[in-house]
Amino acid sequence: MPLRPLADRMRPRTIEEFAGQRHLLAPGRALRATLDRGQLHSMILWGQLSAVMAGVKDIRAAVEQARQARVGGRATVLFLDEVHRFNKAQQDLFLPFVEDGTIVFIGATTENPSFEVIGALLSRARVYVLKPLGREDLVALLRRALADRERGLGERELAIADEAMEALAAAADGDARRALGMLETVADLAVDGRIDAPQIAELAAGTRRRFDKGGDQFYDQISALHKAVRGSDPDASLYWLARMLDGGCDPAYLARRIARMAVEDIGLGDPRALPLALEAWEAYERLGSPEGELALAQCVVFLAAAPKSNAVYTAFGAARADVAKYGSLDVPARLRNAPTRLMQELGHGAGYRYAHDEAEAYVAGERYLPDGMPDRRYYFPVPRGFEIRIAEAMQRRHAQD
Repeated sequence: MPLRPLADRMRPRTIEEFAGQRHLLAPGRALRATLDRGQLHSMILWGQLSAVMAGVKDIRAAVEQARQARVGGRATVLFLDEVHRFNKAQQDLFLPFVEDGTIVFIGATTENPSFEVIGALLSRARVYVLKPLGREDLVALLRRALADRERGLGERELAIADEAMEALAAAADGDARRALGMLETVADLAVDGRIDAPQIAELAAGTRRRFDKGGDQFYDQISALHKAVRGSDPDASLYWLARMLDGGCDPAYLARRIARMAVEDIGLGDPRALPLALEAWEAYERLGSPEGELALAQCVVFLAAAPKSNAVYTAFGAARADVAKYGSLDVPARLRNAPTRLMQELGHGAGYRYAHDEAEAYVAGERYLPDGMPDRRYYFPVPRGFEIRIAEAMQRRHAQD
């Protein structure tokens, strides 16, 4: 039979062998204290990386065993990996047995439990967030694998330079399984039992940082990019753009979100923002990767540096709220189109004043909202960028009313 992978052989057998997660497992922490006392409670471990191995049939069988064990006075711990893969109806199966203490439920998931675990089950379990391993944790794990003759790399005498160990931990990007897999691979390539940094660099070439397309990390990073642009920080904006591209995010998706930033957060503060975003999008479509990505980067820097205004974004939201509030009010007759004689006889367009025939192309005192609706003002220009000039023009017009 083929040898089990090093990452599988080095799975922790005790709490002391766990790498990282000191925020949960260090002496005195709540979860560690609970384990030391032997008083397990139902919990969700958020961040675990693995694959589901059980189906509903297996779950039903496990619950039946738990029932029998309870009769004998024994508690049963049911561990379910990738709990988010079970739909809501399947998750409902656990509720009565968690409620009456038949099982202590431990679920693990890489997805946000707020969205993927039913509320009833979530309310009966504590959520513990698992964090990526730091480099010190990974180095300690790798050294343990080198020293473990039973589960590690066997009787091979391997010497790995400190800088090579650091490079290996860096290339693993917080993932213990990746770190151990790379160690096992590079061990087979070692010359005279020595592993150096260039070997690690060659092995790590082309690997991507952790990035779950469509998952929490994806949405957290696009949120960070958007907020960095909104916060006028071009350096952080470039960093998050580079992180997402490095992780394999579709640049076309980023181009679409960048255009959204242009209209939501820059708006009329600098009317050049949207055309530039659309041009960057088109440039990417014409050039492709990696050349077209520079156009996206250029646009992101411009948006971050530009004066900010969400005045139109806010105004449009308020207008939509009034549409929902007041329903389908009639268009005033004077504002209606009158392309036929019948419409003219019905008074469509009667009394309408053509703005271009008025002084400064402004009809003082005219009202364009429905007659059954109170006066409204949605748009308030901000005192920044081009909207300063817009505000001045609006003030001149309002002074004539």
